[in-house]
Amino acid sequence: MKSCLVIDDSKLIRTIHGRMLTQLGLVVSEAENGAVALEQCRDSMPDLVLVDWNMPVMDGFTFVKALRAIPNGRSPRVILCTIESDLEHITKALAEGADEYIMKPFDIDILAAKLNTAGIAVTAPPSRKDPLADGR
Repeated sequence: MKSCLVIDDSKLIRTIHGRMLTQLGLVVSEAENGAVALEQCRDSMPDLVLVDWNMPVMDGFTFVKALRAIPNGRSPRVILCTIESDLEHITKALAEGADEYIMKPFDIDILAAKLNTAGIAVTAPPSRKDPLADGR
């Protein structure tokens, strides 16, 4: 089973993203910033890192650069999460070592597509239809 490290300064966001990743079949661990995450990666390198761009202590961009510089740091797939939609941010992230980026907010289907694009093969669970959506 593939492992994923979710890095975000928001506990709520880590929980939400972690639940989606668990539903996609990954084993999830968490870190509240890039510095903590980097130490975790030195101890045990995950297969995938889902990292927020904007965080205190060490932001996602700095984390990606630091991760790629440590032993085995080129092995995990890295997806940078951001609310920034401009091409400059995306280009910079990809140039520094991110494999993919994903715009917040996202759902499990979008996450599954991004993981597959990044080389982590997953299948999204069937969508649950909202029984109130059809007027009942």
